Amino acid sequence: MSNHQKRLSVPKSWPVERKTATFTAKAGAGPHGEAGVPLVVVLRDVLGYVDTTKEAKYAVHHDGVLVNGDSVSDVTQPIGMFDILGFPERDEYYRVFPDEGGRLALTEIPAADADGKLAKVTNETLVSGGDVQLNLHNGHNLVVAEDEYSGNDSIVVDLDNDDVLAHFPYEEGALVTAVSGQHAGEVGEITEITVSPGSADNTVEVETSEGSFETVEEYVFVIDEQFVEDEPETEGDDE
Repeated sequence: MSNHQKRLSVPKSWPVERKTATFTAKAGAGPHGEAGVPLVVVLRDVLGYVDTTKEAKYAVHHDGVLVNGDSVSDVTQPIGMFDILGFPERDEYYRVFPDEGGRLALTEIPAADADGKLAKVTNETLVSGGDVQLNLHNGHNLVVAEDEYSGNDSIVVDLDNDDVLAHFPYEEGALVTAVSGQHAGEVGEITEITVSPGSADNTVEVETSEGSFETVEEYVFVIDEQFVEDEPETEGDDE
């Protein structure tokens, strides 16, 4: 199986130029599905820390790269929405955040904010003992004692012990960002949630500083003000 991916066919979320070369790195197995961007692409095309895959391998083995608090050694590891990247030797930390158009961008954050990761609750499952398992958007799950969560809520999970540090309910008035669709990267407050009958998608109306938009429920992610205090500072090059 090839270790390369044609640039012209990469997902729109990948922050790479598509016409500068034929191939780019291919993402390895892991969370985020096809939208996951290989770590080497982030190091080379977004941050500019390396020029080649060989340099990226050296960096992860010698300089230390943390993804959600864990050391990594595989430069093809997929990086996705709201992951936390840490470079302790540089004292630099970043949160992956949606940019306009749905491309992934990095927002630099203080080290103190790098100990928790935002996650969306996709659904809940009852487990033995009466506890509730929260199934999250990134494929992870978390067992909690109290059932105070609902689908589409967001939580901040401690990267060390999986404690829930914060809970942001999905409801009218909640601050959200669109992570997919034509409004990806836009931030605003939910003004209306419409539950559609049958198998049709539920929709939300979102009020932004520049107007409003409607999108499907699946495309929005509840956040709070700390996630939008600063605009994303590091992006891929424009096409």
